[in-house]
Amino acid sequence: MGNHLPEFRAAARRINRRQFVTRAGAAAVLAFAANMPAAGAATARRLNPREITKDPFTLGVASGDPLPVTALLWTRLAPEPYTADSGLPAERIEVEWEVAYDERFALIVARGTATAHPEFDHSVRVEVPGLSPGRFYHYRFRAGTWISPAGRTRTAPAAGATTTRLRLATLSCQAYYHGYFTAYRHLTAEDLDVVVHLGDYLYEYAVTAAGGERKYTDRQLPAHYDSETVTLDDYRLRYGLYKSDPDLMAAHAAHPFIVTWDDHETENNYADETPENDVPPEEFLLRRAAAYRAYWENQPLRTPQQPEGPDMRLYRRLHFGQLAQFDILDTRQYRSNQVQGANWQVPGPESKDPRRTMTGETQERWLLDGWKSSNATWNLLAQQVTFAQRRDVPRSDFKLSMDAWDGYTASRKRVLDGAKAAGLDNLMVLTGDVHVGYGFDLKEDFDDPKSRVVGTEIATTSVSSGMDGVDKPSNWSSLTSANPHMKYYNGRRGYTTFALTQERATVTFNTLASVTEPGSALTRAASFVTEAGDPGLTPA
Repeated sequence: MGNHLPEFRAAARRINRRQFVTRAGAAAVLAFAANMPAAGAATARRLNPREITKDPFTLGVASGDPLPVTALLWTRLAPEPYTADSGLPAERIEVEWEVAYDERFALIVARGTATAHPEFDHSVRVEVPGLSPGRFYHYRFRAGTWISPAGRTRTAPAAGATTTRLRLATLSCQAYYHGYFTAYRHLTAEDLDVVVHLGDYLYEYAVTAAGGERKYTDRQLPAHYDSETVTLDDYRLRYGLYKSDPDLMAAHAAHPFIVTWDDHETENNYADETPENDVPPEEFLLRRAAAYRAYWENQPLRTPQQPEGPDMRLYRRLHFGQLAQFDILDTRQYRSNQVQGANWQVPGPESKDPRRTMTGETQERWLLDGWKSSNATWNLLAQQVTFAQRRDVPRSDFKLSMDAWDGYTASRKRVLDGAKAAGLDNLMVLTGDVHVGYGFDLKEDFDDPKSRVVGTEIATTSVSSGMDGVDKPSNWSSLTSANPHMKYYNGRRGYTTFALTQERATVTFNTLASVTEPGSALTRAASFVTEAGDPGLTPA
């Protein structure tokens, strides 16, 4: 399973499986307590930033999780992002930051310094206080003589504000080796308030020297990328590769992001402590701890999301005035193991077992309690895998995906019952994972086509995973006929945009002809409207 840090190995030897599962003793060891800034920050050597001889801002800048009066800003110093130490010594570096009203930074609003700790791979996050709600700001970082690219972010509207419009985009699944991130180039130019990334930000699989389907002829990637990620160094290096993509960097600089993970940020199809492959749980939790640590280091997430060993509370809630409430779920870390693997299977008593959970009891209760107190016009559930029922064929012997909510039908029913009990009029589920675009009406009873529509689901397609794709995949006819609540299905790459008002939500599926060649044009493939108080998708 790779060369884990010594403290990881020591934890595996000293902590039995039950302690790992309950985290009774693992957190103290696997939180990297021997390798945290707090343990030695006062005595650690400080590097003079003027000693940095190469541009350290090769991974750009980012902002995330907008709040009304604070902005979360991120960068990571990496003069050599394809090397294990990113080209920096294991020393602290002071980084200056500033926030301005204007892109020329003539009207500075706030400035300060933050420490890039080697223990966090020289990542930097700044929570800037004292900002005004609902407005754009520009920001940048400085290390010695080097100045980062400038980014633009936006704070959320004030709590309770009567916001008239919210513009957002959703995207997911960006396998570097399956093609170019052209979708991000177009996304950068969109007029948006926020971007929601729904998982599979990177993939654990090997990337060849030519970048897989990118087929580089002007460069050669280092050999260490041509293997699966397992250790902390592996995951950190993989983020260095992905985040150095210029289109991805441009999109992060242009818009604040809300992020959540799916499986590939750690390992394909894992469920809680159960890995895809047959390795001991304690061994997998070492890998999970490494993956979670690297994820936090490389994403614009706030301090409450900092992991402790193999645990990280990623689910959280954000508000955009009275117009929208975002509930961001984690459907990997707490779920019951998939029935008969993660494949398509005929549903049976096991998949319908009421004890099965997609979210875990604590997260489920948090979600339903949050809906009870919501006064938002739109309740947006940002999560990973297909929520609506999805039969594979229009026959009685149909199969369902055991990795999606179809493999956790009791869990899905509890969520829909909770939305009904809370009186949600406009539930919209935002989904990634499937590498296609779907539009679903959510039914009170999916087995009864005449049952009431209780919400909508929009599954965004992949940025690059699956390569170019086609408008109508081979199973298009069988899926659309087997699922009358499926209102849209397209197999191209791209992203999805939303315009929310108090009266309606307009959803646009945006697709690309190709990702295996750079520079593909964007097509507005289809648009749908759902009216406030009248759930269901209607062609625009």
